[in-house]
Amino acid sequence: MYKEGKAVMINFKGKTIHAAIFDMDGTMFDTECLRFRTIREASEELTGRPISDEILMGSLGLSAKKAEALAKEHNGQDYPYAEIRRRADELELAYVRTHGVPIKTGLLEVLERLRKSGLAMAVATSSRRAIAEEYLINANVLKYFDITVCGDEVRQGKPHPEIFLRAAHGLSCTPDTCLMFEDSENGLLAAEQSGGQAILIKDIKWPRPEIRSRAFQGYERMQDFLADLIECTPLMSAPKLTENFPLTLNQETVGIHGFGAIGGGYLTQIFSHWDGYTRPREIIGVTGDPMLLKLVNAFGKFSVRYYAASFDQTIENVRLIDMQDQDAISDMYSVSEIVGMSLPEHAIRQQADAIARGLIRRFEQRGRPLTILVVLNKIAGARFVRRHVEAALARMVPAETAQQIMQKTHFSETVVNRIVSRLTKEALLRQVRIKFKIFEQNVAQAREQADAVAPAAYVAPATDIDRIAAKLRQASQLANALGQLNLILFNSEPDMQLYAERGSPLLERLRQIRTVADITQIQTVKNRLWNGTHAVIAWYASLLGHQTIGQGMSDDRVTALAALLIKTEIEPAMLKEDPELQSILPSFIKTFLARCRASFKDPCDRVGRDPLRKLQRKERILGSIDLAHKFGMPTPMLEYGVALGILYALRSTDSEDREIRLIKELYARAHNVSAVLAYRGNYNGRPYAGLDTQADAELIGRIAAHFNQLLREPQGEHWNWPLTRIEQHPLSAAMHKSMNEPVAPHAVQSEPVDAVQ
Repeated sequence: MYKEGKAVMINFKGKTIHAAIFDMDGTMFDTECLRFRTIREASEELTGRPISDEILMGSLGLSAKKAEALAKEHNGQDYPYAEIRRRADELELAYVRTHGVPIKTGLLEVLERLRKSGLAMAVATSSRRAIAEEYLINANVLKYFDITVCGDEVRQGKPHPEIFLRAAHGLSCTPDTCLMFEDSENGLLAAEQSGGQAILIKDIKWPRPEIRSRAFQGYERMQDFLADLIECTPLMSAPKLTENFPLTLNQETVGIHGFGAIGGGYLTQIFSHWDGYTRPREIIGVTGDPMLLKLVNAFGKFSVRYYAASFDQTIENVRLIDMQDQDAISDMYSVSEIVGMSLPEHAIRQQADAIARGLIRRFEQRGRPLTILVVLNKIAGARFVRRHVEAALARMVPAETAQQIMQKTHFSETVVNRIVSRLTKEALLRQVRIKFKIFEQNVAQAREQADAVAPAAYVAPATDIDRIAAKLRQASQLANALGQLNLILFNSEPDMQLYAERGSPLLERLRQIRTVADITQIQTVKNRLWNGTHAVIAWYASLLGHQTIGQGMSDDRVTALAALLIKTEIEPAMLKEDPELQSILPSFIKTFLARCRASFKDPCDRVGRDPLRKLQRKERILGSIDLAHKFGMPTPMLEYGVALGILYALRSTDSEDREIRLIKELYARAHNVSAVLAYRGNYNGRPYAGLDTQADAELIGRIAAHFNQLLREPQGEHWNWPLTRIEQHPLSAAMHKSMNEPVAPHAVQSEPVDAVQ
């Protein structure tokens, strides 16, 4: 086969391959068991007795004539095998037309990879063409094949090689350059004797050992062949933002445990791009929001809006389950190929038992490995999740079983390089009401159009085509109305890859994931450089009256604080600790600041939430303070940021944020920040990592001084202190330049990736 003047091929296990030829029943489709059942049923219906298993097993891979001869050899020459087969065809077709063709797991991924690699493809089946084409069309796989050769078109059935020789000739390929897929003994003999590279996929039983040994390669399942095929077909590069998701759905289910901004607005996109060849048939999300649950399940899809690119991206085949439905969550873990977890720490503790039950169910039913992609804004987040799941397993199963389950479960650390915000409930309700009115108008208009053509099209159709066309017209008008009813749930930045810890083979295939051997370096950069600074910007901007991060960054005071935090305290300390970060930090800083300036849809209250978590010892802000002090560097701006965080919590009107409520309670007891900073009480089941009142007395004193000045001067000089400081700094001009240098959206998307290659 040739494409653009060059031979198209893959190298599979040392063989040059130009084409792939597939048997149908038992190889592509899981129809042999169905076939056995319908032949038994037809035999009882027509003769009053079932056909024996010996005859059924012996017929595997035989042509209709040879199968009939075998049946009459055992049941006599008057045995009406042809009539039984025709009746079985009717029963089987009735089942398929009702329930669809049962496709072998992994088939669609195999067909997509072979086709996109440029190979010629054929079907070589013992079934009659009328049956074969209906099955291929019903399963939506006929599109992959250049030709089909059927049992009623050859003189000699399998194990004679005629059908494979004709298929190879029809593809203009020599048999030795063709992979020939079979499941039966007779089919394997036919493929091998044609000179082809016989690929044996086990169905009901393995061929006899002496026959099985004649296969070029043998596999227990189609998925096992897929694993080898992946090794010799190209991995697709990271997708562009506006690139379409793969059209073909595979048979995989994926889960999102925590359908918030990152889970719903980012992980769903990663899973929808999948490996670029196919995408999962279903995304199951877990949410604690009843309104979101009802709306997404009503639509079956939702959209993410990228304002920087003026682009809406629709995520399809989504189903949400309730965070309180522990059995449904366990089911999700038992059936999913991968689960993206984006939960707060306290929720992980609450959900650990449901996760463990799902892993036990998976182990008992399938025994397949699972990748859990942990998206937790915490260093060593995957170890945190693993520890709690392991403890839950220890309470439920013997230690040996728990160990086996954990060996099959890969917990991957991640670093997210994207800012996503979720629409408020009020904005979502307004959107739904407006779009539902538009939908009702479109439906009414479609009905009016249908009524207008009713006398000609609906009263007395002249032919079947008229009737079919009339029905389709009504359906298409309704479909068009539904198609316009999209639901925007999230606002997001331009596309960025997700960094993940290496170790799961699946992650190596996913287009939008970049695996790295050492994730801690990138986690440290993001946690210190981005997360801490982001929180301080949100607290300061909110206290100054700004609603979003983008609005805050238009205020010179906020911009000055961000510059001082990064350029004079965080970056110098990180470079002292690890000089190799010099190659990474500049692009991360530039990207982060550009994002903040463009984040007009990112509310300050979203970024500033959970302030107690962000003010823990060794986390984000205080972790950066500790690092700077290790090298004798002062941290006035970071300490100012801590004071802003406490003041933000005290002035917040958010009654749902538990951490804000706790900070208010702690401050009310003594009316000083020490009570907040040195808190050691319960925090998500463990003691809070607060400061030490004696060892950290000087640090607490400096933070308290900032806090008290901010309290005393609501509109005074200390609120403008960052701007004054940056104007006096010797690097003032350089910092202003770096803070305000424009960055194109494409640069925002690609620079951090390039920097760590």
